[in-house]
Amino acid sequence: MKIALGTDHAGFRYKETVKKLLGALGHEVKDLGTFSEEPVDYPLFIRPAAEAVACGECERGIVFGGSG
Repeated sequence: MKIALGTDHAGFRYKETVKKLLGALGHEVKDLGTFSEEPVDYPLFIRPAAEAVACGECERGIVFGGSG
């Protein structure tokens, strides 16, 4: 299954852990960022993940953030 991941800086570590787990389970992961713990705005990375699912590029999406 192809899964889109997106996060802000607060969820970066969680995203990296989940990305490794999904890969180990045989899933294809599309990592849409962020790529560090440097502060960023949540929508810049969550929207592309949602769009990847909406257009059918990915079958599922998982988003992470400091607010839950």
